[in-house]
Amino acid sequence: MKNSLILVLIVTLFTSCKQKEASKAIENEWSAAEKISNANGFENWKNVSEIQFTFNVDKDTTHFERSWTWHPKTEDVIMISGQDTVAYNRKLVDSISMNADKAFINDKYWLLAPFQLVWDTSASLSEESLSEAPISKKQMNKITITYPNEGGYTPGDAYDLFYDNDYIIQEWVYRKGNSKEPSMMTTWEDYADFDGIKIAKTHNRPNENWKLHFSNVKVTK
Repeated sequence: MKNSLILVLIVTLFTSCKQKEASKAIENEWSAAEKISNANGFENWKNVSEIQFTFNVDKDTTHFERSWTWHPKTEDVIMISGQDTVAYNRKLVDSISMNADKAFINDKYWLLAPFQLVWDTSASLSEESLSEAPISKKQMNKITITYPNEGGYTPGDAYDLFYDNDYIIQEWVYRKGNSKEPSMMTTWEDYADFDGIKIAKTHNRPNENWKLHFSNVKVTK
């Protein structure tokens, strides 16, 4: 009986080691974009049926916000902004819902940029490199995503993402039309876990009284 128990333990340990080795081998085959997405819980996204969030921007003494409910499996979207409520389906965007959809794409991008790296298959991705982050001046990993010059609401734009060794984004630079000079740069901070989806809730601009942040975030599976 004792020998049988030892044999079971050895087999279990061997199987566990093999599974870990296989998992590690798969991770090593991931691209930098996939590692960033997975570090933020991309493997859990397939189970998300609804996500709610409020997009906020505070600048000096002004405050702006709009709230969203999104059902990614059906692409039904509801926007509440001020006194306006717009409900539409992203598969059926028309001239009436286009402005709401433009706002949704912008706000969703800030919320889930790590996932956009794998969602946006038409965009091109640079090789991973080491570079000085623009805000902290620390050495970080860097990857650039560049969008094609045609299609989408903001064609030709580029984003430089700076991330740590755990593949968590710490800063980014937005370059409108892939310009050489930054159009905007912000931090990525105040990360929180929402049922397996990791989201940076706060973004600050350096040396400015400006903050973009998310509130009322809820992920439903």
